[in-house]
Amino acid sequence: MPPKKAAAAEKKVLLGRPSNNLKIGIVGLPNVGKSSFFNVLSDTDLGKAANFPYATINPEEARIPVPDARFDWLCDLYKPASRVPAFLTCIDIAGLTAGASTGAGLGNAFLSHVRAVDGIFQVVRAFDDAEVIHVEGDVDPLRDMEIIQTELRLKDIEWVEKHLDGLKRTGRSLGNNSLADKAKKEEIATVEKIYKALTVDGKDVRKCEWNNKEIEVVNSLTLLTAKPITYLVNLSEKDYIRKKNKWLAKIKGWIDAHNPGDPLIPFSVSLEERLAQLPEDERAEAQKEPGAQSALGKITQAGYSSLDLIRYFTCGPDEVRAWTIRKGTKAPQAAGVIHSDFENKFVCGEIMTYEDLKEHGSEATVKAAGKLRQQGKPYEMVDGDIAYWKSG
Repeated sequence: MPPKKAAAAEKKVLLGRPSNNLKIGIVGLPNVGKSSFFNVLSDTDLGKAANFPYATINPEEARIPVPDARFDWLCDLYKPASRVPAFLTCIDIAGLTAGASTGAGLGNAFLSHVRAVDGIFQVVRAFDDAEVIHVEGDVDPLRDMEIIQTELRLKDIEWVEKHLDGLKRTGRSLGNNSLADKAKKEEIATVEKIYKALTVDGKDVRKCEWNNKEIEVVNSLTLLTAKPITYLVNLSEKDYIRKKNKWLAKIKGWIDAHNPGDPLIPFSVSLEERLAQLPEDERAEAQKEPGAQSALGKITQAGYSSLDLIRYFTCGPDEVRAWTIRKGTKAPQAAGVIHSDFENKFVCGEIMTYEDLKEHGSEATVKAAGKLRQQGKPYEMVDGDIAYWKSG
């Protein structure tokens, strides 16, 4: 008898909403530079940058182009009439204060806005400026990070407690025979495990190990601590250029102790604001100075990656376009991002990699080299694929 095939490893379900249209929220205490950062990131003055708490009440939203050298190269090759890069949707959220989880300040509104996004840029203030008041009286990034982590976790505990109470009330009459009853019992056990992680273990939900069934329950709860966080440390321009700040090592130590693996990116809103005011040629020249490079591209890419987003390209003389999808997306669903008919009437995709096109120089030579592949419904898209869809 031929040996049995080894069972395929179960594909890991991703934390978060199963969507390609994901959003990232800018979060932090008041007056840490959130709205000023949003303004330079989005090149607008939508965010109300003001020297008092709660200057931003209604969250502002902008679509930020994600820098990509591959997209630029494809545009140079095809010279299309239209160029559409990948975008990251970014939202400026009102400043949080201690006690937000119980409704202090604009706590309830703030936390509902955080619940509506899929990832978090947490802006941490590490600059001294007597003219910019700090809501807690003095600059202490570790205390600020602790406040935000505590408030998000307390709100999750409250949310999970309510959900668990409801499940237990309806679960008293559950038997052991039906599949539905067994599934409900498993759900209760998972929610109890989430509650223990938040309360007893003192962990954010995204830092725990979950199996696929448990992740489906976690995702249904839209928990605040399940969202990926990228820490953005706002330095003075002087500290950013010289790459020295008394808080940076301590902030890194706090992240390693509390949320290991979360990315940390130092930047300077004051430098970004100065660069934004310069004409494009002068801006490029200013960034040749040692240490004076803008961090906005790096931040945008980090936010995009934190949401498990990738992109594929469609290319031609009319348009070069980057299409955003989540990791693990199959070919028909990737085609459906362009139009639902492409998914519903999917036949196949003609796929080549960006690397093959760059190596061979043209579609014809890629095809001649046997590197243009026809892929069917099971194909899982890879970041940087170049696709032509065929539908019936």
